[in-house]
Amino acid sequence: MAATPERLTVAPIVGPDDPRRFTDSGIEIKPLYTEEDLPDPLELGEPGEFPYTRGVHREMYRKRLWTIRQYAGYATAKESNERYRYLLANGGTGLSMAFDLPTQLGLDSDDPRCLGEVGRTGVAIDTIDDMRAVFDGIPLDQVSTSMTINAPAAVLLLLYELVAEEQGVPSHALRGTTQNDILKEYIARGNFIYPPEGAMRLTTDLFAYCREHVPKWNTISISGYHFREKGASAVQEVAFTLANGIAYVQAAIDAGLAVDDFAPRLAFFFNGHNNVFQEVAKFRAARRMWAHIMRDRFGAKDPKSMMLRFHTQTGGVTLTAQQPHNNIMRVALQAFAAVCGGTQSLHANGYDEALALPTERAAKIALRTQQIVAYESGAADTVDPFAGSYFVEALTDEIESRATELIAKIDELGGAVQAIPFIKNEIEESAWGYQERYRLRQDIVVGVNEFVEDEVEVEELLRVDPAIEREQVERLKAFKADRDQALVARRLEEIREAARGTDNLLPVLKDALRDRCSLGEVCGAMRDVFGEYQPSD
Repeated sequence: MAATPERLTVAPIVGPDDPRRFTDSGIEIKPLYTEEDLPDPLELGEPGEFPYTRGVHREMYRKRLWTIRQYAGYATAKESNERYRYLLANGGTGLSMAFDLPTQLGLDSDDPRCLGEVGRTGVAIDTIDDMRAVFDGIPLDQVSTSMTINAPAAVLLLLYELVAEEQGVPSHALRGTTQNDILKEYIARGNFIYPPEGAMRLTTDLFAYCREHVPKWNTISISGYHFREKGASAVQEVAFTLANGIAYVQAAIDAGLAVDDFAPRLAFFFNGHNNVFQEVAKFRAARRMWAHIMRDRFGAKDPKSMMLRFHTQTGGVTLTAQQPHNNIMRVALQAFAAVCGGTQSLHANGYDEALALPTERAAKIALRTQQIVAYESGAADTVDPFAGSYFVEALTDEIESRATELIAKIDELGGAVQAIPFIKNEIEESAWGYQERYRLRQDIVVGVNEFVEDEVEVEELLRVDPAIEREQVERLKAFKADRDQALVARRLEEIREAARGTDNLLPVLKDALRDRCSLGEVCGAMRDVFGEYQPSD
């Protein structure tokens, strides 16, 4: 399907002297919008009612603010526990766990491939002892916890459930989210373990397990954030995220689940960028599209199945190492846009994250940014504050139209799994366009290609002590020595046997983790059966 110039999903490269203005999705912005630019018909509806353009709750933030959830975690469980306690003490209302690269890849810290990576990009979780320590003194019936974990999502959820049981917290009281979105790993991040068949089985097994055992848990956070970080435009972010959502819903139905039994616990994860108006329109369009997809394509009857509930993280890729304090304003604009667009949960980035993991000072400023938006900006005072704006309504309709075209193309290719090469190519084209527009100064980034300063601002950065890795490996060595080795071997063989069958894997995984198998051993046992995913390029 050849795209016409009017249907591009990325901005054209026209140079700085062209008087036209475009969003990153190629939508040309007119100098003036009037009522003639409003969609006909204007499908608004009421907040809390289909198609949810104006929000999934009737009163939105007048009744309850979004969850203020700062993404955090580094080094070992002890350091991360201290950061979580700090954020909660300063007004955070939910936790968001960042895991290190070995954990995300299902590897133990003592694996030779992990040298130099333990505790670098998040917390190292190898064992139930680590999960116990990271939540020491944090009552799990009083917090909502989001876990940015995908290929080993089931393992981390089960460790969390086991620690809750030790605290005396029943599973039905646990609230939170596992990202559990493996398709975007194949496309945008690369932190996969298994080929799609085994990975999708784990995803849908987690759906079924939580419905029975952890009913308040959001079983997946279908993520467009990482598409945008890799270079996707706003329209591509919406289209590719919802296309993945369609694939997960279909996989769950194919696994024998009824749509209204699992769809109410699906959640989404979007990026927040600097163009406030496009971002607000993006969130509104995505919400409306998902309502129609769930009702019209999948026959959902439960209104909660049609509600697109989402978390937003401000755009990491928008942060600059140059003049890093400018990032405070960028983050504030992005957070404001997310709130005006109706997010259910929000993380604001630290201003120093283009340089390193955020310092405690940067994390506090990011937290205070959310609180200022909540209590001082007026954004939380009324539902859908941009509704009826000629500009925003026109953008909402245009984003929906262009994203729908992309989803139709993905459908033609057989769905999101089969369309992975197409989606990757589309994002790469968009990323190249971003770079060219910056290079030509068609798009201005303050401090990078305009208003540049010779003086380099030197920040006090968070640095992870290399000794932490050695200490983590030593703790893991002691953990593995202090257990019933015959029982561990039997539990791992039970995992392999279950992986060869069709029953839900999670009960078998839970028994193994309770009996002191490590994350790497459990994931490795499934790897023995499912194999490893090998990218084609």
